Amino acid sequence: MCGIAGFLAADSSPEDAESIVRVLTERVSHRGPDGQGMLRDGPMVLGHRRLAIVDLSPSARQPMTNEDGRVALVINGEIYNHPDLRRTLERRGHRFRSRSDSEVILHLYEDDGLGFIQQLRGMFALALWDGNRRRLILARDRYGKKPLFYYYDKKGLSFASELQALASTGLFPREPDLLALDAYLALQYVPAPLTAFQRVRKLQPGFMIVCGPGEEPRPRRYYDSLSFAPVRSWSLREAAAEVRSRIEDAVRVRMVADVPVGAFLSGGVDSTIVVACMSRLSARPVRTFSIGFPDEDDSELRHARQAAARFGTDHHEMIVKPDMVSVLPQIVAHYGEPFADTSAVPTWYMSRFTRETVTVALSGDAGDENFAGYTRYRHAAIGRWLASLPGPLPRWASSLMANLPHPRTQPLRDFGRRLSSGEVGRYLGLVAHFPHDDRHRLYSRDLKERFARDLVAERFEEILARATARDPTGRLQELDFATYLPDDILVKVDIASMAHGLEVRCPFLDPEVVEFTASLPTSLKLDGRRSKVVLRHAFSDVVPAPILKRRKKGFSLPVDRWIREDLRGMVRDHLLSKRLAERGLFDVREVERLIAAHDRGESRGLALWNLLVLETWFQTFVDSVPPGGSASS
Repeated sequence: MCGIAGFLAADSSPEDAESIVRVLTERVSHRGPDGQGMLRDGPMVLGHRRLAIVDLSPSARQPMTNEDGRVALVINGEIYNHPDLRRTLERRGHRFRSRSDSEVILHLYEDDGLGFIQQLRGMFALALWDGNRRRLILARDRYGKKPLFYYYDKKGLSFASELQALASTGLFPREPDLLALDAYLALQYVPAPLTAFQRVRKLQPGFMIVCGPGEEPRPRRYYDSLSFAPVRSWSLREAAAEVRSRIEDAVRVRMVADVPVGAFLSGGVDSTIVVACMSRLSARPVRTFSIGFPDEDDSELRHARQAAARFGTDHHEMIVKPDMVSVLPQIVAHYGEPFADTSAVPTWYMSRFTRETVTVALSGDAGDENFAGYTRYRHAAIGRWLASLPGPLPRWASSLMANLPHPRTQPLRDFGRRLSSGEVGRYLGLVAHFPHDDRHRLYSRDLKERFARDLVAERFEEILARATARDPTGRLQELDFATYLPDDILVKVDIASMAHGLEVRCPFLDPEVVEFTASLPTSLKLDGRRSKVVLRHAFSDVVPAPILKRRKKGFSLPVDRWIREDLRGMVRDHLLSKRLAERGLFDVREVERLIAAHDRGESRGLALWNLLVLETWFQTFVDSVPPGGSASS
């Protein structure tokens, strides 16, 4: 696990290429505290920061080259099937200088050219320079576990593992992309390929770029085989046996490391299953990590302790009282663009706490996407049922919910307002911090005109128009795999963990797990009020019954209280400031009304958190001057 960076100049002798890459690698140094390296070959400069995980020796340092030095590689990630690939390559006559999983990529490329990418089972963002062909290859793993950002102009192509690194170079004016910010307000994240800055882009999951000096980068998809269309009929018993086998194997390959390995343990079904598999595979007690909050329900810690006791783990837990005023700017600075998923806060603290003991942690991320675990899937099913009622009943149900009087029923009122808004409208009503009508009301006159149409909804409609699933829940799973999982969940974990030099591995994102579960019928995942049916059945003999039967909880974050108490002064200083008004994005009176409604008891904490993160981002990245760079307009 590492940080990567590079610059491909448009001409053959760039004067400042090395200084640019030096800045980029320094800005991602937290991702790789164990070493650094740089390589220059004509117009190409590659930079690397190393977090040593497999093969700690100097022979595994990067940039890594093949025997004649003409092919060079930097990679952020892990290739879990590298032992099998190595054996195949050795039979073909290749010789290896290290035990590194990265070196197999160089030899695969020598044999198979661009086809090497199809053979990799793992998480990665990589850059490979072929000096003979004078071409650069950038690629990202199938599901978007590891990030890669890039910027292109007439001087050349620059790229890095983190957006904040590119923003620090002064290569481009830090002008906000309003289309990206409109999506952010709706979704709490900026969806790929957009970033918060104009002309800077994220490489999308399952995409690659192949280009030479001076050529404009054109991303192309190399992976497009994930289908949510059921392949065959399975009995629950048969499907559960296959699910278990694949998850156990995914855990096994992710336990391989030359550094200490542990696991996040929330006490939920997914993380408990990962720890159960690790315990059966390990000769020593698994090191597990949990955090909780002092003023909130401690049921998550209670269940984590129960799981730790069941599997005899070496358990570590910490009660966190977040210093929100100081931690929010730190988090915003690392993410590089506005990111308002509130669970980034506990993930930040969990990663810092875990890194004190281990270098690698396994997590239960993507279990909900695979096995239809989110409550919104059930809520969406209820919405579809209500909307399908005959005659005036849908309208009556919508009116009844939309006019509930108590302030604390605001989420139900919002749900009622969108009951007849169709598949995407109901989904966005469940997940959006600011659905389109709320954004439209918030915007200044200019933005009202610019975003008169709901462009976020239109993009989601386009994704669903290509969906392979035919049942409603499968369609939403497919939508989440294309949007929420790579652009929110995986971004949250990558940035929070790598800020502290911690590698997080996700067994539920193994291609063997993902592709099989996607092919199962929804009835084996969501059955009435029960979610993750086949997953719970697969591990019913090892996971404690209270954990298997409990509903999804996740981090119970007191966002409404934070906004009213801990962050009260900060909210007013930022959102009622002269600077915010002068940006010309929002109707200040609407911001004031939002704050007043929250003070009256309405649940507007998430919306205000969204705005607070956005304004903190503006002050950090748009109003300031980057080190060694120039101020943006």
